Formats: sequence, structure tokens, C-alpha cells
Amino acid sequence: MKPRAAAAAVLSSGVPAKLRPHLPRITAFLIVFSVGYSLGIVSSSTRPTPKPSQTVIRPHAAHLTAGSSSTTTTTGVAASSSNGTTGADYPRSPPHDLFRFRDECAEAVPGDAVLQTLMDKLFDGESPYASFPPDHTAALLHPAAARPRGWGSTGAVFAELIEEVRPDTILELGAFLGASALHMAAVARNLSLSPAILCVDDFRGWPAFRGRFRRDVPAQRYGDALLLPQFMANVVAAGAAERVLPLPFSTASALAALCQWGVYADLIEVDAGHDFHSAWADINLAWAVLRPGGVMFGHDYFTGADDRGVRRAVTLFAKVKGLTVRPHGQHWILSPKPHGDARR
Repeated sequence: MKPRAAAAAVLSSGVPAKLRPHLPRITAFLIVFSVGYSLGIVSSSTRPTPKPSQTVIRPHAAHLTAGSSSTTTTTGVAASSSNGTTGADYPRSPPHDLFRFRDECAEAVPGDAVLQTLMDKLFDGESPYASFPPDHTAALLHPAAARPRGWGSTGAVFAELIEEVRPDTILELGAFLGASALHMAAVARNLSLSPAILCVDDFRGWPAFRGRFRRDVPAQRYGDALLLPQFMANVVAAGAAERVLPLPFSTASALAALCQWGVYADLIEVDAGHDFHSAWADINLAWAVLRPGGVMFGHDYFTGADDRGVRRAVTLFAKVKGLTVRPHGQHWILSPKPHGDARR
């Protein structure tokens, strides 16, 4: 027994007296910890490598992440510096539904049959201006204005593009009181052109718009904003009722119908919702009904109303489709739609 006591004395000689009673417990803890740590290393080395993310970038969106300098944040968002016009961040793996829009539409209706086709399908074959306005409606409206109030509605971009494209059909998303549509009709007339001008708007306005435009819009009646009859009265006053046709529906439903019916446009102006998601949907849906060689443009690229929503949508769309964006004052212009590519 003496040798064992001597060995214990040697082992515990370097341990403070206060810790000597706890030495067996400390030793047991260290042994258990070492065994657990060793088993963890062994199990991690034999565990299969996890599969990468299953999010797929569609082929026509692949160049969002290829060939551009970017840095990835911890949230998986890449900050692209390939386009100097914005500092927007774009997702490295865009959600599938972000690009799930219809690419192909029905066989095209001839340009000279567009107006009658739409009147047949929407207004029982009769012009909505027939016998307009009835007396009870006229009493509720503001005096018709051949040049109603608008925003950037008479910019040089309209004359430049109409002269360049010489369209048979113009499609406008967001009409309000008709300022842009009537200006385009006047420009076309001066160029000896007579395109059909289709104005898509639900003619409901937006929350609190009356506070800003009380002098320009009629008072509501039983919850009806009366923007459609005011728009129509302005069109009649400008002598443009034969070529300017209102499509009083949401942009999404109207564009889906135009695609289904084969109604295409040579020139499209996008000036409806200014938030990113509305602008993104409008641009993608309208692209399907733009004829190859046609041009799409819009407003609020460099305005306070945009708050980067329109600009972000336009810039992202151009990157996805491989197009260029040309700023023109407050407006933006996309390069012409390529020929022979149904996806564009």
C-alpha cells in the first residue's frame, strides 16, 4: 500500500489543497468531454455533403448573375455594379414566379381591324362614344378639356417615337384624364398617321387622389369616381373619338385579354402603377403583345413619384431580356423588341 500512497502523493503534489477533493470529478468530466469531442469529429467526417440549393435560374435570367461584378451578402442578395443607372440589388436566384409570364399570344388581328374587334368583344359591337354623354352624366362632369391635365404628357419622347415607329396601334397603360393619349393622337395626325390608341385604365384613380386634383376631376357619385366619362368627354372634345378607345379594366386583365385575342401594338407606353411589383407585371405582360420591332417606353424613370419602383422594374427587365434602357428626360425607352424570338 505504501507505493500507491506515494504515487498518489506525487500526482496530487501540484494540485492546490482546495481542489484535491474534486479531482476525481474533474478527471471524469475531462474524459467524457474528450470522448464526445472525438465522436463528433468522426461523425462529421463521414456525413454526406449537403446538396446545393435547388433554386433554379431560368436560362433567360441567367445573365443576372453571370458576367457582372457583384458581392453576395449573408442574405443571398447580390449587389450588382454592372449598371450604373441604379444601385439596386438583384437576387442571385430569382423566385420562379418572378419570370413566369406568358410568352406567346394568339395569331395577330390585322391592324385595321383592331378597333372593331375590341368593340365587338367589349361593347357589343357599338362604339362607347355613341350618344355620349347622356344628359344625366353630362351634368356631373367638368367642362371637357381637349388638353386635360397630365404629367410629362407632352414630352418630346412621344413625337420622337411616333415618328420613328410610325405605329398602326398604340397601347397606353394608365390613361387618367387622357392627356398623353390625346397628345399622341395630335402628334400622329400631324404626321398623317391614324393609329388606334388603346387606353387601359380602371378609371378608379387611387386613394386620396381627389385632394390633389379636385379642380380637374368631377365629384364622386355614389362611390363612382366618374373618371371614365370624364376621359371620354375629353376625347370627344378633342375630336379623337374615332381613334382613341378606352379599355376600362385592370392592366393585368386587359393585357391577358389582348394576348388571348391577338391584339398587338407597335408602340406601348407604361404609366400605370408606380410600385415595383405593379410596374414589373405591367412591363412583362405588355411585352407579350408588343410586335417584334416595336418599342416600349414609359414615365417616372427619374421622378420623385417613382421612388425607385419603376426604375428598378425597368432595369431588371432589361437585364433579363438583354435589352438596353435609354433615359429620355423623365421617361425610359427600351431597345426595340427583337425579331424571331417568341420569348421576347
